[in-house]
Amino acid sequence: MRVRYGVARHKKHKRVLRKTKGFWGGRRRQYRTAKEALRRSEVYATRDRRMRKRDFRRLWITRISAACRQNDINYSRFINGLSKAGIDLNRKMLSELAIRNPEGFSSLVTRAKG
Repeated sequence: MRVRYGVARHKKHKRVLRKTKGFWGGRRRQYRTAKEALRRSEVYATRDRRMRKRDFRRLWITRISAACRQNDINYSRFINGLSKAGIDLNRKMLSELAIRNPEGFSSLVTRAKG
């Protein structure tokens, strides 16, 4: 008796089509197109998990740099001054400080200059 793959294939197709829920047009309805779209979407997801970290770091640095310029110092001198002063804050926290507590950030700038 030969083996038929009807149940397994149906299950496989359902799994792919379930994952492509929310895609547009044939990318949701047609198995072959959905399979390609799903593979690409997984590649983008993997790539963009790494890109998100880079993007946030760029945003934090931009914010810190803007706050530094308001305090008459450039970004690289500020970061160098902080490390020499032994102040170990990451860029996310420095960015939050610059936005939410400008006075506190100014005091950090004076410590970095001194």
